[in-house]
Amino acid sequence: MSNFSKLKDLVMSLEGDFEKFYDKQNSAAGTRVRKGMQELKNMAQEIRTEVQNKKNDAPAAPAAAGAKKAAPAAAKKAAPAKKK
Repeated sequence: MSNFSKLKDLVMSLEGDFEKFYDKQNSAAGTRVRKGMQELKNMAQEIRTEVQNKKNDAPAAPAAAGAKKAAPAAAKKAAPAKKK
């Protein structure tokens, strides 16, 4: 959960620069926003990789005993009524 806290902290730290750039047209703040967004992108990629690795390393859950598989869509449709 520490990654989530870091992510929130980074976003909150950019708030002032966003306001300066959009409200006051401060171009230096825009540079800081772009730098922060790049850090956010990199952090997001690291988190995605970590989550994927954890998911792949987890043991596969055994199928529930007696569980039925979903029937294919074609098998679920009723046959059309015959014309007389």
